[in-house]
Amino acid sequence: MSEVLQGYRVEREPYYRPVADEVALFEAAWSVRMPMMLKGPTGCGKTRFVEHMAWKLGRPLVTVACNEDMTASDLVGRFLLDAQGTRWQDGPLTLAARHGALCYLDEVVEARQDTTVVIHPLTDSRRVLPLEKKGELVRAHPDFQLVISYNPGYQSLMKDLKPSTRQRFGALDFGYPEHAAEVEVVVHETGIATEVADRLVGIAERSRNLKGHGLDEGISTRMLIHAGGLIRQGVAPPAACRVALVRPITDDPDMRDALDAAVSTFF
Repeated sequence: MSEVLQGYRVEREPYYRPVADEVALFEAAWSVRMPMMLKGPTGCGKTRFVEHMAWKLGRPLVTVACNEDMTASDLVGRFLLDAQGTRWQDGPLTLAARHGALCYLDEVVEARQDTTVVIHPLTDSRRVLPLEKKGELVRAHPDFQLVISYNPGYQSLMKDLKPSTRQRFGALDFGYPEHAAEVEVVVHETGIATEVADRLVGIAERSRNLKGHGLDEGISTRMLIHAGGLIRQGVAPPAACRVALVRPITDDPDMRDALDAAVSTFF
């Protein structure tokens, strides 16, 4: 592994509870360096999955949290001015491609479409990254793989991947785990009792049934872990649920009342 990427190593195994055959499918995709797209709701484990796979494959992981202000230069690099003059600094995508890391572009559709176009030459048989400002053509390291993620439930016609981008990737669908598996995840991540985790998951399932009926998105597994962490610290479960589950997810008074009623049912 390149010394440049030492800081991007995943030192310890991140806990990930498989829900289907996603681990085996990703390993197969890695073996042929297929670019991969992870689709699913926020907080369902997409990022943890990528971290787990980077550890399992023994590859460093370069993660980019995409946003609407991100430019192509933020991805590929730019010239910087210092006391010695100008020098080139690789961006995260270039760093990963040049030295052989997994590059994870989280919520890629948040970036402008003219920015995401720069990944195209890396996602076909060419596996190259043109650095136009520098006049260099970076040929991707044999161990380089590109992974992107997004939440289809939040996308609109103005914010979606173009077909010319989507068709360059294999895709894995992610969702919230089934009840017993989600309870297992919450118990592992927080250390709370199984009975308490079971009730938290029950509240989340109630909220997910309200998606499209007043909620844009239901309570995520990540939010359950936050609530479990508060309970572990001695916060009463109803209060922990208000702080970590109900108040962050909606400002609508009627919807808050409905979720508070669900919390009261379980606690």
